[in-house]
Amino acid sequence: MIDKTAATLADALGPVRDGATVLIGGFGTAGVPEELIDALRQQGARELTLVNNNAGNGDTGLAALLASGAVRKMVCSFPRTADSWVFDDLYRRGRIELELVPQGTLAERLRAAGAGIGAFFCPTGYGTPLAEGKETRLIAGRGHVLELPLHGDLALVKAERGDRWGNLTYRKAARNFGPVMAAAARHTVATVHELAELGGIDPEHVVTPGLYVDRVVRIDRVATRAGGFRQERAA
Repeated sequence: MIDKTAATLADALGPVRDGATVLIGGFGTAGVPEELIDALRQQGARELTLVNNNAGNGDTGLAALLASGAVRKMVCSFPRTADSWVFDDLYRRGRIELELVPQGTLAERLRAAGAGIGAFFCPTGYGTPLAEGKETRLIAGRGHVLELPLHGDLALVKAERGDRWGNLTYRKAARNFGPVMAAAARHTVATVHELAELGGIDPEHVVTPGLYVDRVVRIDRVATRAGGFRQERAA
């Protein structure tokens, strides 16, 4: 019987090797798998390359992982925000590398990895420093840059609902990079707020098929004083 559910976040994450490339879902603060990020920090892997749209906010989640010294390189499209002081400090002190990738190119490099595409030409970045050292070509009279797929050893994604086979659905904007990252990684771990019975998710509503997911762990949705919700612990 296929059962990809895990009892705890640590069990879901499992061992992570030093030097791994970790794809982390999220767009700003939407759809960030905070609990899995904390579990990764506690697991202790070092020299990591992280792929995310941003480079952390405030002092928690991704920012806390950066502050722990576990990250060697950040691949993202939007590293500077009003509260990205952890990344800013590390970068200015030469403690972390940055590969800046336009947002659409980041998404397509991840999609290419999941689809088995060897490379693709994209006009974004042509004639700018982002194209330095890359092959370029004129296609239909327009300059293009050769971009390579972006594979991950591990993907951490936050979903809304899943089943024991790993089929996932997402909540609105929290979907963001989750589907392409799940497909682009060798090993994918997802948190969900609801575990459905097999057949409980309409196949037409499945966004990420269980084929791309290795472990699923349910987390509680805990009310905050502000009246909103935060996700705190594995069920």
